[in-house]
Amino acid sequence: MKIIHPLKSFATLLLVAILAVGCASDGGDDTTGITAADAIAAAKKANAKAKAEGVEWRDTGKIIKKAEAALADGDSAKAIKLANRARRQAEMAVEQKYRELRRLKALGIIDSDAMPAMPEHHGNMMSADRYQVVKGDSLWDISGRSDIYANPYQWPLIYRANQGQIKDADLIYPGQTLDIQRNASAAEVNAAIAHAKNRGAWSLGVVEDTDRAYLAQ
Repeated sequence: MKIIHPLKSFATLLLVAILAVGCASDGGDDTTGITAADAIAAAKKANAKAKAEGVEWRDTGKIIKKAEAALADGDSAKAIKLANRARRQAEMAVEQKYRELRRLKALGIIDSDAMPAMPEHHGNMMSADRYQVVKGDSLWDISGRSDIYANPYQWPLIYRANQGQIKDADLIYPGQTLDIQRNASAAEVNAAIAHAKNRGAWSLGVVEDTDRAYLAQ
């Protein structure tokens, strides 16, 4: 295995880069309709993977503990939000690691032999343009995947492309097959991001007026 720079220095720089990105992008607190116990279990599993990859974020474990405390207090909604947040952090940490590895490879800092295989993604990418929802998914999570848009704020693009089967943007269900828009214009992407960032308050089972306005554009 040939590495241009010393492995120790490379590993240190990689971890610093991942943590710098991670601390600034832990996302929102969307709920997904799963049980609190399932959400916490998914968060623990994702965080175990991040820990094994050496990229666990410093507060992910604390958020999981807060989710467990919320569940013990009988606040399932809060527990789900916290657990989903922790799971997203863990999944993003792993994806950021491999995104940084790909960038370093493109710059010639590491060669192909130094590039480990990317772990399997959560969920089922059926093709380049279709995605099958699995338990625990949300539009935010799907949009943030590196093989979708690598930006969770572009989730309205998925919502618009599947408005025939998604009534409430906060509720998607395992088994649904979603179309992924790959040819969105810069204006469409900007409109989606603007909507995601300025959507306002939302409730499960309700189609928000801001969502209706976005779809009507």
